[in-house]
Amino acid sequence: MQSSTTPPETEMLARFADGLANVADAMAMTYFRKPLDVEQKADLSPVTQADRAIEAAMRESILKEYPAHGILGEEHEDARLDAQYLWVLDPIDGTKSFVSGMPTFGTLIACLFNGTPELGIISIPPTGERWMGRRGEPSTFNGEPCRTSGRHRLADAILYTTTPDTFDTEGRAQFEALSSKVAMRRFGGDCYGYGLLASGHIDLVFEMNLHPYDYMALIPVIEGAGGVITDWKGERLGLHSEGQVLAAANAALHAEALAALS
Repeated sequence: MQSSTTPPETEMLARFADGLANVADAMAMTYFRKPLDVEQKADLSPVTQADRAIEAAMRESILKEYPAHGILGEEHEDARLDAQYLWVLDPIDGTKSFVSGMPTFGTLIACLFNGTPELGIISIPPTGERWMGRRGEPSTFNGEPCRTSGRHRLADAILYTTTPDTFDTEGRAQFEALSSKVAMRRFGGDCYGYGLLASGHIDLVFEMNLHPYDYMALIPVIEGAGGVITDWKGERLGLHSEGQVLAAANAALHAEALAALS
C-alpha cells in the first residue's frame, strides 16, 4: 500500500459522497418490499436489479464529476484500480435482508486516497440513518458527532455477527471462543451493526468472507468514532486483506478480543 497524506479535497469529496448516498437511498426505497427478480451469483450470493441499477447510477455520477478516479464495486466491472483516488461501492450491503423485507440493509461508499480510506459512509435507507467518517476527524451520525461505548471488557460487551453461515469450521470455532466470553451475542444487521458500534450501542463485530466493498467504508466511521477495526490478526485492513474483520469499541476491548482468538 502506498503512503498517504490527507488531500485538501476531502471536504468536497465528502459532500459529493453524501449526495451519492442520497441518490442510492432514494433508489433503494423505490425497490424495497416490491416484487424483485433475484438472481444467484457465482459465489451463491443473491443480486437484484436494484443492486445493479443503484451502483450504475453512482458510477455514472462519479465518472461525470471525477473522470480520472477509479471505481471498485460489487456489481459492475472495476475501473482504474491504480488511480490515486478510488471509490469503493456496495449499493446494497445486505441483499438477503433487502429481498426479505428487513430494514437493516445499507449502502456503503468509500473514497480511498493512495490506498487509504479517506472517507466512508454507512447509509440505511429505510430508517434515514447515516454515519460518515473522515480520516483524522470525528465521525458523525446524521450530522452530529457519534462515539463508541465506554465498555472495555469482554465480559460486559455486546457482540454482533451477521450470520454464522459465513463461517468455515475454523471461523466458527473462533467465533465461539470469542462469543463465549461476552455478555451478549446477536445475529443480523450487515453493515448496520457497524453503525450501531460507532454510536455506542454495541461493542464488537466479528465477521469473515468479506470483500473490500463490504469493509472499506467502515474503517473511517469506526476509527473516527473511537473504535478499532482490523483483521483477526490485528493487521490493518486493505484492498488485499483476507476478509476477516474484527471491530471493537476501543483499543482495550480490541486487544482482549484478539487474545481470545489466539
